[in-house]
Amino acid sequence: MKNEKYEKIIQKHRPTEQRVNNAFIAFMIGGGVGALGEILIQVFCMVFHVSRTEASVFMIITLIFLAALFTALGFFDKWVTFGKCGLLIPITGFAHSMMSASLEYKREGLVTGIGTNAFKLAGTVIVYGVVSAWTFGVIRLLIGGGLV
Repeated sequence: MKNEKYEKIIQKHRPTEQRVNNAFIAFMIGGGVGALGEILIQVFCMVFHVSRTEASVFMIITLIFLAALFTALGFFDKWVTFGKCGLLIPITGFAHSMMSASLEYKREGLVTGIGTNAFKLAGTVIVYGVVSAWTFGVIRLLIGGGLV
């Protein structure tokens, strides 16, 4: 009887998750990041007179730099709290995960602190990304996609 009462009290005071609202915010913020990326590509094409492919590389570098800088300055976490996955899923989330893990252990030194912990979370993403790419490459080869 006690456990049932306790569960009712927990259910009554548990905050409800607003999934539709969170999904909308993440969609809009992620779209904003995509739009910013496209603007950066256009600016790099016009200012530096480079191809779209090269401008895309500059855009990715710029977004990684900005995410790392804003994480180091301490306000990217607040943006992620508001923007949800809209900021974490693009390349900005990867840069944020590396920078925040590095900053957490910076007092332990360059090698044992920053160097060892930089890929703490990002290492998992890299490993599973490579394994997934290899798996889908083999599947494509077996289906008849050929080597490209």
